Amino acid sequence: MDEVTVKVRESGPYLVRGKVTITDCDGNRYVVEGDNVALCRCGGSRTKPFCDGSHRENGFCATERATLVNERA
Repeated sequence: MDEVTVKVRESGPYLVRGKVTITDCDGNRYVVEGDNVALCRCGGSRTKPFCDGSHRENGFCATERATLVNERA
């Protein structure tokens, strides 16, 4: 199985790298071309769930960071 990664872009979309299948709430599959897809998180995209760059125009600002966690074996 190939690795899939999700990168949270500062004030931008979720960038998903790797082969994924995206389905809607009814189980219908979206066509995903290639191994990279940007998913909207600003809510302004006209092509949801995909990013269309609307975050650049609508003032979306998100700068959250992951909490550092100490892993114990």
